Amino acid sequence: MSKIILATTSPYRQQAFKFLDLDFVAEGSDVDEYFSGRPSDPKVLVKLLAKMKAESVASRFDSGIVIGFDSVGCYNGQILEKPKSKQEAFDRLVMLSGNSHDFHTGLCLINLDTDQAISDIVSTKLYVRNLNKPEIEKYLSQDKRYNTYALGYDPLEHYSSTFIDRIEGSYNNFTRGIPLERIVELLSRIGYTVR
Repeated sequence: MSKIILATTSPYRQQAFKFLDLDFVAEGSDVDEYFSGRPSDPKVLVKLLAKMKAESVASRFDSGIVIGFDSVGCYNGQILEKPKSKQEAFDRLVMLSGNSHDFHTGLCLINLDTDQAISDIVSTKLYVRNLNKPEIEKYLSQDKRYNTYALGYDPLEHYSSTFIDRIEGSYNNFTRGIPLERIVELLSRIGYTVR
């Protein structure tokens, strides 16, 4: 059976992939995500970056299946970058309060043994409950890593785990950045049987 290579350094993605009980290795890519001419359409961007990351890592291997990922959050069609300051994170959460936003993940699987490649996008819609300013401030004082999340909050830990009222779409996509249900389907389509 082919070796699986995840083109990621994300501990969330690696931990989630372990749920599939498949052997894998993880390698970071050397892709600059902020290149000149970068698409502004979030879905086009994640699909392109996932492909670029998969191709970058695939160039280091002779065989196996490489899986590339990229995720972005967006609000009203605008990409949400990681907040650069506490104030920017605060403003982001005020903006998202009581509103919905989207989380898109691009996937690219390359089977180096058969020269097959397949790409896809998985989208999840998130509904944030109404937040008040004191609870946003409370969260930002608790989680000093708020600037590591594209959406400005951590959905799994801290007080921010209470922010989402409901989701439509892949839970794993949003919480771990890896839509496992789609990965299983895509692996099957390129000839890798899970189980």
